[in-house]
Formats: sequence, C-alpha cells, structure tokens
Amino acid sequence: MSERIKATLVFRSMLQLGGIGIYTLPPDAVPGLRMRIFSIVLILMLLVSMSGCMGSNQSQTTTTTMDRLASIPNGAVKITPETDAFPPVLHSNEWEAPVPLEGPINTAGAEDSPFVTPDGKNLYFFFTPDVNVPPQKQLVDGVTGIWWSRKVNGKWNEPVRVVLGSTESLDGAVFILNDTMWFASVRKGNYGEVDIYIAKFRDGRWTDVKNAGELLNRVYDVGELCISPDGRTMYYGCGGDICMMDYVNGSWVNPRKVPNINSELNEDQPFITPDGRELWFTGQSRLGYPGPAVFRSVWNGSGWSEPEEIISNFAGEPVLDAEGNIYFVHHFFTKDMKMIEADIYVAYKKKS
Repeated sequence: MSERIKATLVFRSMLQLGGIGIYTLPPDAVPGLRMRIFSIVLILMLLVSMSGCMGSNQSQTTTTTMDRLASIPNGAVKITPETDAFPPVLHSNEWEAPVPLEGPINTAGAEDSPFVTPDGKNLYFFFTPDVNVPPQKQLVDGVTGIWWSRKVNGKWNEPVRVVLGSTESLDGAVFILNDTMWFASVRKGNYGEVDIYIAKFRDGRWTDVKNAGELLNRVYDVGELCISPDGRTMYYGCGGDICMMDYVNGSWVNPRKVPNINSELNEDQPFITPDGRELWFTGQSRLGYPGPAVFRSVWNGSGWSEPEEIISNFAGEPVLDAEGNIYFVHHFFTKDMKMIEADIYVAYKKKS
C-alpha cells in the first residue's frame, strides 16, 4: 500500500474525538490524532484564536475544576458493557477481561487518549463533551482538552482540567517522562497544523510551556510519541507507520521506521513500557475485528518481535503502568457503525 493511500485513511469520516480533534474512522482505518487531520478546519480555528475572543494567555499552567457533567448535552447516551455492540476482546491470558476504568473518569461524553504514570497514580486524558461538535467549537467550550485525576487510597479523584500556558489552544496526546510533559497542540505560533510542545513540572505545576521546535514539528513532522525510559530513543507516528530516532548530543537524529512493526495497514500511537522491554501501539486489527486494536511487541535482545494483537474491537492508545496494567481507549459504535462516545478502559495484569 502506498504512503499516500495509507495517509488518506486517516482523513476519512471526520468526527472529532480524543487526543486533539481526533476523527472517528470507519472500521478499516485507525483513529489517530492526528497530526495532519486539521487541514480543513485549522484556518478557521486559528482565525477564531487570533480574534482574542477566548481570553488572554496565561503565563503559567493552571488546573481548573470545571463541571464536565454539566457540559454534556441533554439526552447523551452512556454506553455500558451490557449495551456495547462491540465490547473489547482480549486475546491473552496474562490479563483480566477489560473493564471501564472505575471512579468518576468516564461519562456520556468522550474520554480518550489516556496516559498513566508508571506508579499508576496519575491519569491524564482528553475529554470533549460531545463527539458531534466540530473542533472550532471545542476550542472555545471551556472544557475540551487535557484532564487529570490522581488515585488516592485506591480511588480516582474527580478530574480537573489542565491548562498548559494558554486558553487559546486545543491540547491533548500527553506523554510524560520524569519532569517533562510532551503534548500535541493547535495554537498560535505553530510550525505546522498540530505541533508537539513541552512543559516542565515545577513546584507542583506544569509550566515553562514551549514548542518542541522546528526540527520535530516541521522537518520530521512527528506524530503522537513516546520516549524510552533512558531518554535516548523516541518512537512516534509517521504517516501511518511507527518511526524512531535517537537523542545524540542534545538533538534528535536518524529518523527511521521501526523494523518488524509496520505493515501495509496503519500503525500509530506507540508506547514503551516503564521497563523498556515492550512496545505497544494501535493498529488496524489483523484478526478481522472491526476498527483499531491494541498490539504488543517484545524486545528480544536484538530487535522487536512480531507484533501480537492483544485487544480488539475499537481499542487503541495503550499505556501501561509498572505493574503491567493496560489502560486504553474504547470507542462505542452502534451496529450500523455510528460513533456514540468513548471511555477509558483497563485490563488488569493477573497476579502470578
């Protein structure tokens, strides 16, 4: 399959959801953020942003306690495992059956693009109250964006919104390594349509927000990313494949496709486990299930193993904590393939 055809799959059937203005795709495509899907609406969004109608920039990162539930349209349907037409299917006996994440995280809106810290105590995710609202309206609704919850005494707290340096932006697709957050954003000053940004955690706040630079955002055109625990290798989405590059002498160099991972289908949204031994990603199901699926590849000492499909049926964006629990997004569809909403799910690692 040509690169152009693979990239085209990401544009079809626009319906914003997840990381940033994620568009829901038909069963034969992968719903990624992703970095090129705003071509049609971006100009409108930036014009709205530059008009100054969203309020002034904030000099530091803030968290806000807006009411997510109040923002969800009246009559919105909350899907449950019992009413799910395409429940997640697990293909491994290493984990318990996937279930919706407990606590106040999931709503009748769309929760997507999860990131969990290795200790399993901090959850970042993207939220938008209505999957039918276009991105230019998400930008100004006051609730669409990154949200954060902390687990205290085994229970998730009520999520709060994280504003990263500006209210005039649409942010998502969080990845955190040590004290650095990487995220994707539509905002003024971007090199491209959706740029990668960096924030630092200082004094209990995410601050020092800055663009990751022209090399990553224009030259390499990096998509959703993760970085190895040692900080030396970046894995990222690149036009329907998963690519990698090395951090050498203060710069990212040698971009290339990851061997043995990519196929003629779409692969995206990579994640490296905290021990650096497993590469997880989203890809079109290779077992005949509808929509995207969650895959795993294991480092064998010299390279990555053949990917194994772990969870099927509209499952994607996997992230694992240090105990091996899998957090992922599950999109709910009707039997006639109409998108309804999305939730964060978890498959707990079985105790040995």
